[in-house]
Amino acid sequence: MGGRVEYRRLGRTGVRVSSLCLGAMGFGGWANDDRADAESIIHRAIDAGVNFIDTADAYSFGESEEIVGRALGGGLRDDVVLATKGYFPTEGGLNHGGLSRRWLTRAVENSLRRLDTDHIDLYQVHRLDPTVDLEETLAVLTDLQRAGKIRYFGSSSFPAHKIVEAQWVAERRGLARYVTEQPRYSILARGIEADVLPVAQQFDLGVLTWSPLANGWLTGAFRRGVEFPQTNRAGRLPEAFDMSRAENQLKLDRVEALVELADQAGLTLIQLALAFVVGHLGVTSAIIGPRTHDHLDSQLAAAGVILSDDVLDRIDAIVPPGTVGPVDGGFAPEQLVSPVLRRRPPAGEANPVTWTYNR
Repeated sequence: MGGRVEYRRLGRTGVRVSSLCLGAMGFGGWANDDRADAESIIHRAIDAGVNFIDTADAYSFGESEEIVGRALGGGLRDDVVLATKGYFPTEGGLNHGGLSRRWLTRAVENSLRRLDTDHIDLYQVHRLDPTVDLEETLAVLTDLQRAGKIRYFGSSSFPAHKIVEAQWVAERRGLARYVTEQPRYSILARGIEADVLPVAQQFDLGVLTWSPLANGWLTGAFRRGVEFPQTNRAGRLPEAFDMSRAENQLKLDRVEALVELADQAGLTLIQLALAFVVGHLGVTSAIIGPRTHDHLDSQLAAAGVILSDDVLDRIDAIVPPGTVGPVDGGFAPEQLVSPVLRRRPPAGEANPVTWTYNR
């Protein structure tokens, strides 16, 4: 069974963080709107050894940050590595969103106020913004770091080539670098093993992964012959749970095989799933997202679990390395979403794409 939480160096920084990071997306109006209960879950995680908390200004439109800030009062703030994110609009206005200098400066100030703190330990850009030059984003993040408002900064859901490009831009322009990447990763969504994780290891980036339980598929709640629970995630991502889709039928087959494997290993499916993610050499921490105390307990039980080579080999046989389903990839580059960015225009028509050279 699980043991004590492990602590690891966060990329090339001198900061040590727990291998399980408490994700706060479920705190607030999106899921658990009982603020006192959410604060209690935060305190319980800290008592169990979790010293890493991740939130974002977009979660419940800022309410998550407020809950986290209040929970870290009374002296707890200094013992926690606090991470948040910015990119998505949290208020009306044409320029309220993205990764421009104008918006990120405002977004950081807003997050500091909601979190009731004078600095953010790790500030992450929530998504790539193809409309803003990488140098502009890195420059404002560097200025915010030098001003003491953020200690470090990282990226989230960046494709591998943009992770590399951002490192080059920082080096050639004399700017601070991203020190972390936050990608999606689970047994059922292994696509980053092909490129993002090797690149992160090459540049010594800390990697904190989101959705290690694959939108709830790896909790044991989604099984054959059982009525699927109505979750908030299923409401927001109906395609991920639409059983008329062949890829979801395949996912269910894989879940059944993983449940059998977990049983044989004397583990819960949650323990198997979380131990797999944090067991990768390139992963620093897995973000868990409990909405209740029972959720938290079931996920903390994975602390200290180490999977044998035999179990890992059997996982590879069930879900081959590098596998990612059509609805499990997380952020998709614009070129995959918009056909106009992939198709050459007819002769004489202007190319709709403007490429920016950042190096």
